Amino acid sequence: MSCVTRSIWTSQKIRHPFQCSFKEATVRSYFPLWCIAIACLCTLHSAGARAQSNVTLFGVVDAGLLYTSKTLDPKTGGNAGKQFALIDGQSSFSQFGLSGTEDIGGGYKIKFRLLSGISIANGGFNHCNGNLFGCEAWIAIEGDTGQLKAGLQYSPFFLAVYDTDPRSLSLFGSSGVLLVDNVLGTSVFNANAISYTSPVVAGLQGSVMYAFGGIAGNFQAGRQYAASLKYTIGKLTINAAFYDGNGGGNVPSPIPTTVAFVGRLLGVAYQAGSITVKASVVNYKVAGSFNNYVYGGGLTWLVMPDVDVNGGVWVTSDRNQTSNHSVLAALGTNYFLSKSTTLYAQVGLVDNHGAMNTGLSLSGALFGVKGTTVGATIGIRHSF
Repeated sequence: MSCVTRSIWTSQKIRHPFQCSFKEATVRSYFPLWCIAIACLCTLHSAGARAQSNVTLFGVVDAGLLYTSKTLDPKTGGNAGKQFALIDGQSSFSQFGLSGTEDIGGGYKIKFRLLSGISIANGGFNHCNGNLFGCEAWIAIEGDTGQLKAGLQYSPFFLAVYDTDPRSLSLFGSSGVLLVDNVLGTSVFNANAISYTSPVVAGLQGSVMYAFGGIAGNFQAGRQYAASLKYTIGKLTINAAFYDGNGGGNVPSPIPTTVAFVGRLLGVAYQAGSITVKASVVNYKVAGSFNNYVYGGGLTWLVMPDVDVNGGVWVTSDRNQTSNHSVLAALGTNYFLSKSTTLYAQVGLVDNHGAMNTGLSLSGALFGVKGTTVGATIGIRHSF
């Protein structure tokens, strides 16, 4: 007789069957006992297999060449001249992580995610908040009633910025550059946070987040909270989001993630065939600094199954001092060599006036100088 258990799947989806077989002549005298034992074993394994779990290793490796006609001198604030350099992540940041899911029954799942940013240029930690798994480190329970998440996570405000960006928050020439230029890592990497995201009901989905500051006796220092609301009807999506964060707090990170600011967003997206058009207005009101309104829009066009073109324009104005303003524009194209590998090229310009210091790229050109700067990147991105 023979018995084959159910398959166990690893993150690489490799099958490992456990198989047992016995010759009838050898076990004839013990047949009833072996039958009972093996039947019980198979039954127990079958019951346990109903709550399957899996862990997946994933990541992105992205390297590009960056050129800018001007470069900020951090000592003088003036122009340090042209630059041409190998830079990590000109399309998306290089990263690796682990994610897992376990079905616990009743329509509920336990999920976790650990994500670290790396530098393809030197092999060190990069992007994120500078720590191992400094991008995301959370555990969640998810079911028909929504998702409850705890740990280091992206805020609903940041996710709304991503949803309304026509260039998918490219690290070169996108609204992601403007977000980090204004508030660094705040609202992107939220430590000590809990959040709830509702299921989609009649096209409407909401999300809220609260992050503790981490200082005993002072609940206001470093406290952060955010909320978003998304409504989808047909091919139209409307996003609204809010963020409020206090300075201070106890978050060990080389990159500031508790800049005191209030953020607001209203955005729309519409898909018409192979073209998706997006527009948004975002307010970054930073304590003791700018009160910037960013008006942006653009589109993505899937020209062919393996080629897309995307572009956007963002105008930033400081309501505290209107002489401080800038215009950022960028155009890019992606050539999909395969499902995992993409070649890309991007060009852009930024024009700064007054004290505005908008840059072109999160890597290598986050802050810009007065006047017009042009830049370009070419690179390759591989996902696994």
